[in-house]
Amino acid sequence: MGFARGLLRAAGAGGMLGTAVTSYALWEARQYTLRRYDIRTLPAGMRPLRVLHLSDIHMTPGQRRKQEWIRSLAALEPDLVIDSGDNLAHQGAVGPVLDSLGGLLDRPGVFVHGSNDYFEPRLRNPFAYLLPDNGKRHTHVPQLPWKDLTAGLTGAGWLDLTNRRTTLTVGETVLAFAGVDDPHLEYDDLAAVAGPADPDADVRLGIAHAPYLRVLDQFAADGYDAIIAGHTHGGQVCLPWPGGARTLATNCDLDAARARGLHRHPADSRPGDPGSSWLHVSAGIGSNPYLRIRVACRPEATLLTLLPRG
Repeated sequence: MGFARGLLRAAGAGGMLGTAVTSYALWEARQYTLRRYDIRTLPAGMRPLRVLHLSDIHMTPGQRRKQEWIRSLAALEPDLVIDSGDNLAHQGAVGPVLDSLGGLLDRPGVFVHGSNDYFEPRLRNPFAYLLPDNGKRHTHVPQLPWKDLTAGLTGAGWLDLTNRRTTLTVGETVLAFAGVDDPHLEYDDLAAVAGPADPDADVRLGIAHAPYLRVLDQFAADGYDAIIAGHTHGGQVCLPWPGGARTLATNCDLDAARARGLHRHPADSRPGDPGSSWLHVSAGIGSNPYLRIRVACRPEATLLTLLPRG
């Protein structure tokens, strides 16, 4: 009897702990946070350039708090907005996404799409993300209205970087871009954007939704000063740990240590090394609508301030 009572107590304690962790994870998934990083990529003497990086919004029409927070980011008055994809999570999400971007659409902007812009989300086993990638992609589901999203963004003046290279002048700064379609779906056409980055530009940026190493390697080798990506959700559910949370999965071949934040690529390179770049990976604003939880990894947007080198 004593043993049975002990088992019941342990089960009860485990149930209470599970409920508490789940409640916290649901709360944290709505604690929207603005991160800030400085990157020294501009020529000497140039004025700083403020770049707002948005990623993985995963919008549904009913997510009012998320919509209000994104709308509030227009008050930052960034010089440039970079959207690295996965804006949609519902057939009716295009309108809420464009409305949430609001005043940001009046700023210069560029974008690429992610897999969740193309295909409806489905409930999946979250533990599958801890297993090796089997190459299976969930594309046998209805498509989302990504063409309407593209039309809305380009209609506002933002540049579509889907497997394209282009330049954009923002104030006194000339930016050269290369962007690829979603590498997670293997839609990226690296040959279409291959070649040395524009040497006449003041700063050169590579944009991708998912930070697969083949994409990072090419952008770095081609001379892009920084690479901007999302997709990983920063691991989404991380282990709290002294000195920083531990990421368990990245959903791509990027190492877990660089699943979010500002790093170098290759990882052991330094500024000024040939064939190397800065790498910023956003932990993203949203999540799969069926799994709106986060642990030790708050939803985020990032204000990147580009500064003169040296």
